Amino acid sequence: MSPEHNEAAVGERLRRRGWRKAFTVEEMVAGWAWLYEAWLLLDDWTVLLWTGRIEELDRRFRAATADDDGVALDRFHRIPPPELWWWRRHPRVLVGDLGRALRPLL
Repeated sequence: MSPEHNEAAVGERLRRRGWRKAFTVEEMVAGWAWLYEAWLLLDDWTVLLWTGRIEELDRRFRAATADDDGVALDRFHRIPPPELWWWRRHPRVLVGDLGRALRPLL
């Protein structure tokens, strides 16, 4: 199954479970980038309201990934500035195409 087909299938399953629409991984990653951009524009009350949840998600992301200062992803994408720290991390468990692509670089 191609990655695009797998993403579409998972997105559709999530939609059937009650999500408003069938998101793709690309859309969710773009959403996180949007979140960072929007976060800088939000009022203090909204930031305070959501900070705990965002910090919990960040902790989970850090636990599932390893910091490599962007070495792995730099071969595939220009790494943004340090404040976008998530670009400097890769999954701890490397499997499939992603694992094959990153493993020789680490």
